[in-house]
Amino acid sequence: MGKLILSRRRFLTGSALGVSSLVLSGCDQFDFLGQTDNQVRDVLERANSLTYHAQRLLGGQQALARTFSESEIRQPQRPNGSTDPNSAEYLALKANDFADYKFRVMGLVENELTFSLAELRNMPSQSQVTRHDCVEGWSCIAKWTGTRLGPILDQAKPKPAARFVVYHCYDSMGGGFSGPEAYYETSDLIDATHPQTILAYGLNNATLPVSNGAPIRVRIERALGYKQAKYVHTVELVDSFAKFGGGHGGYWEDHGYDWYGGI
Repeated sequence: MGKLILSRRRFLTGSALGVSSLVLSGCDQFDFLGQTDNQVRDVLERANSLTYHAQRLLGGQQALARTFSESEIRQPQRPNGSTDPNSAEYLALKANDFADYKFRVMGLVENELTFSLAELRNMPSQSQVTRHDCVEGWSCIAKWTGTRLGPILDQAKPKPAARFVVYHCYDSMGGGFSGPEAYYETSDLIDATHPQTILAYGLNNATLPVSNGAPIRVRIERALGYKQAKYVHTVELVDSFAKFGGGHGGYWEDHGYDWYGGI
């Protein structure tokens, strides 16, 4: 009898897809995923917490995501989420080819920092060919180039109370009765300082396109696609992300997705 080989990455991706597809379905019976006081959602969040701690224990804090050769890149990187922010600030930056863009580090740090795009590009660079796994069920292999976030945070010197990183972005999502919501994401400091976590400004040996998050997109390679925040302008170190957005750690998390999103 043949053996069924199921990788941890494939299993976790499939599990997240199973839950998140309920959100995408839009069916009334799954509206509880968007409610913060629902018992079923509370059970799912407890399960997510268990998965997070189990993966940290079994996989280790520095376990690397799989990398590929450039010959395995079969197609352009498929854009996900918003693809062209329309805020006045972003449009002005884009019109000037992001020459006036500033990347900021703030929050629970000893030293708040600001860098231009040129300064980020002049830092030691790192390229990695990895697979982007979207919670909607598709994946895409691409080469990402940028500078590691970890050494930048080392310069900022996180305070002892810092536990999480909030990634503030130029784009917004939604548009219902409450209007568009500012897009944001979060990770713990372990993922933020992971050796494969980069501030990407290049894609497949070219400048990062607007549709894929220019000028800066964070790549947290051990996480699902919705954790790879685009159009990032600020990272803020905090002890809790409860006061941001809906309090669940990201735009999609506020609408029912798992916070950790690890694979």
